[in-house]
Amino acid sequence: MNTAARVKSAKAETLRLPEHRDAFYGGEWHKPKSGKYVDSINPGTGESLGPFADCGADDIDAAVQAAKKAFDGWRNTPPLERARVLKRIAAVLRENADELAMIDAADCGNPVHEMVMDATVAAAQIEFYAGLVTEMKGASIPMGPGVVNFSVREPRGVVGRIIPFNHPFMFCAGKAGAPLATGNVVIMKPPEQAPLSSLRLAELIGGLLPPGVFNIVPGGREAGSALTTHPGVAMIALIGSVPTGRAVMKAAADTLKPVMLELGGKNALIAYPDADPDEVAGGVVGGMNFTWCGQSCGSTSRAFVHEKIYDAVLAKVKTKIAHFKPGIATDRSTTMGAIISKSQYERILGFIDSAKQEGARLLTGGGRPSDPALAKGFFIEPTVFADVQPNMRIAREEIFGPVLSVFKWSDEAKMLEEVNAVEYGLTASIWTNDLSTAHRTAGAVQAGFVWINEVSKHFLGAPFGGYKQSGIGREECIAELLSFTREKNIHINLRRRSGGH
Repeated sequence: MNTAARVKSAKAETLRLPEHRDAFYGGEWHKPKSGKYVDSINPGTGESLGPFADCGADDIDAAVQAAKKAFDGWRNTPPLERARVLKRIAAVLRENADELAMIDAADCGNPVHEMVMDATVAAAQIEFYAGLVTEMKGASIPMGPGVVNFSVREPRGVVGRIIPFNHPFMFCAGKAGAPLATGNVVIMKPPEQAPLSSLRLAELIGGLLPPGVFNIVPGGREAGSALTTHPGVAMIALIGSVPTGRAVMKAAADTLKPVMLELGGKNALIAYPDADPDEVAGGVVGGMNFTWCGQSCGSTSRAFVHEKIYDAVLAKVKTKIAHFKPGIATDRSTTMGAIISKSQYERILGFIDSAKQEGARLLTGGGRPSDPALAKGFFIEPTVFADVQPNMRIAREEIFGPVLSVFKWSDEAKMLEEVNAVEYGLTASIWTNDLSTAHRTAGAVQAGFVWINEVSKHFLGAPFGGYKQSGIGREECIAELLSFTREKNIHINLRRRSGGH
């Protein structure tokens, strides 16, 4: 099917956008107090998907007050009852997966066939935390006869979560699981570039929870800042860039609220000479997440390939990358979507230009598709540069786009030094058939999440998070659940009754 036919086919798909475009808090929809609305733009077509509320500090304050009113009721709801509600929410997500995926495809530019998986992942995350509600356990501490000392875990209160544009629905729904399971109430600020699936989520599940327990306040920087600094917010969690994470941490310091930060990455894939070149090439291409244009913090955007297999891997990379062809995201046959915005699109092209100027060898891609049917969208071909050097800009900075840097290495110590030289430390992927090499290298890389002979996959229960500037805290595991609680110690002196036994 040619691109023109695919565009026609995409328009025939059912796209049900949310009817409500305002803030949702206290169980009701509220217009922004400023009266401001902005349009959400389909990055693949340039078309407007309609306006949504551009909320600010006053709206955040109103949402916080509504959430605080709901907190006592929700925290005192028996844990297994909270779990029952969460499982019902997960069922709703599965029932509406196609619809939600289509909204995200139109709003954030990621292919709809992948976004269906996002809905499934979000449902699984909610079910996972629903199953852990009885694991918020404290401990007893032996103190001797006549004394009982124990600790209990309690919810923190109002939790604010700021979510990114690359997986809007998955993060809005899935990241509500842990705080809601532990008895907290939640205010979500969806991404200003792609807020529509979050608003549709509120339409779908708003009536399943008591009013004020789950709240959505769309907006930009003002809303995010207000949520971070509000004294009524007990904890803030962000998935975003390193600069945004630093700003959130600084702002949260004024009220001493804890933060959870899942930030950017400049992640390394390391291929040893004993690895199969075809498997390595598959990992190199798969690890870049070209499907959503490399717009993933966990993408292995630096591939360090040993000189003995370097040329063979590059040849196979060029072949395998042909699978990814930019197209309209709402077309179910599209294998690679669009860049989220014009500013990000221009930023990525700037990195590509710098790589050419600094002497990297362009293996494939490097520009926008020539198909006129894609002319109005923010599309960039999957791009691979070979012979990259550590001092080049594309080797050091997070691009958050479909640009892969390939390095040739021969000296292991020097290679590991270059791998760890960047300020990030989120993921790493190691390819070798030698068990000793695998363990040694996994211990040497400065990253919080390491694959061996694998890329990109997440595993519920396995802690995901970064080292260095890639974040604070661990998600997708019991540690995330416990992070939304605080521990209280209770000491009891068992006084004997006068004259009693």
